Amino acid sequence: MKSLILAYIDLNMKEDLLNDPVFSMAAGQFDRVADFLKLDDRVRERCKWPKRIITVSLPVTMDDGRTEVFFGYRVQHHLSRGPVKGGLRFHPKVKLGEVAALAMWMNWKCALMGLPYGGGKGGIACNPLEMSMGEQERLTRRFAQEIAPFIGPEIDVMAPDVGTTAQHMAWILDTYSTREGRFVPEIVTGKPVVLQGSEGRTQATGHGVAFLATRALNKLGILVEGATAIVQGFGNVGSHTVETMDSYGMKIRGVSDISGAVWNEQGLDVAALKAHLAKTGGVAGFGGGEMIDPDEMLLQECDVLVPAAFERVITGEIAAKLRCKILAEAANGPTTQSADAIIEERDDIFLIPDILCNAGGVTVSYFEWVQNLQRFSWTKAEVLAKLETKLNEAFENLLFFCAEHKCSHRLGALATGIDTVAKVKKTRGLFP
Repeated sequence: MKSLILAYIDLNMKEDLLNDPVFSMAAGQFDRVADFLKLDDRVRERCKWPKRIITVSLPVTMDDGRTEVFFGYRVQHHLSRGPVKGGLRFHPKVKLGEVAALAMWMNWKCALMGLPYGGGKGGIACNPLEMSMGEQERLTRRFAQEIAPFIGPEIDVMAPDVGTTAQHMAWILDTYSTREGRFVPEIVTGKPVVLQGSEGRTQATGHGVAFLATRALNKLGILVEGATAIVQGFGNVGSHTVETMDSYGMKIRGVSDISGAVWNEQGLDVAALKAHLAKTGGVAGFGGGEMIDPDEMLLQECDVLVPAAFERVITGEIAAKLRCKILAEAANGPTTQSADAIIEERDDIFLIPDILCNAGGVTVSYFEWVQNLQRFSWTKAEVLAKLETKLNEAFENLLFFCAEHKCSHRLGALATGIDTVAKVKKTRGLFP
């Protein structure tokens, strides 16, 4: 417990968070929506700032015998509607402000989807590509042990994120279960199926992105079969988005990852691309297309553009040049506020905002949590069918809200989530 610091929100912490560009963006979105909803100032302040910010130092014995200290964060953005839910990412550029922003977005996402969760997010500043699996296991277990007093099936339920996998969740499950003296599968989601993980969880986010893209295509009167797509990012979310779109008969013209971008006007051979990725670790060098500048790829003509990498990649400059009909935000916060303003002014791009578009992961995580609590399991087909039902309901509700209030899809999605949380806080009241 010596490395554990519980940081309460004070004026200095507020300034530190607002100085982070990602949190500043999330806070700016919130303020705009709060004005739109005319939230009472007392409820407004309670909704904006996270409930808890947990920072831990993590000494780990590396394979060469030296001790290296890493820093990890867990932000819990309100428990008013239930335990917080959110991923744990391993990345060298993890910062507290980014984690806090992602926790905030997750809060609105869960409320939008009608899930009984608040928002959570965790991160450890490390480079998993330069660490052995043994080093990653020791780091993961140390993190789980340090934050154990602040997590639990009814407090905080983690899931995989950038740089982490089902295996990392298995290590957290084992560490927590050992501490409790019993098997507690509901402590994490996105874990291996053999440890009572859910069928369909791995592909849930990407499947949801592709499904919602087809719903948007239908609204625009564009045939799904033969529709063209570009996907930025070929990790877990991007690869499953591509695979599902391909199964729908869509043409994937361009795909990028950290190694570069590959382009084929007539459509990439998705099976061959996945085989190339498994062999080489990146899309660079794929023979079924030509290499293209990743930034230029975003500006090519297509029916559906899917940013599935990191935050703030669609800038104002890029937004003005986009030639897509649908922008499906698979990543969290991929579009800056200046880009949002341009997209709203253009009014020729159908936006599927991130808190809806990538909600497939947390929705199936909810299904997994429910299955664990009940000691029951569903088939993959049942899981994906339930997912599509939830996503379609939220999609139609969003379009109805936006039509009724004459607002953008971004504003409508955030307003729905924030208003739900605000009403719960107002109804529960403030404990003296």
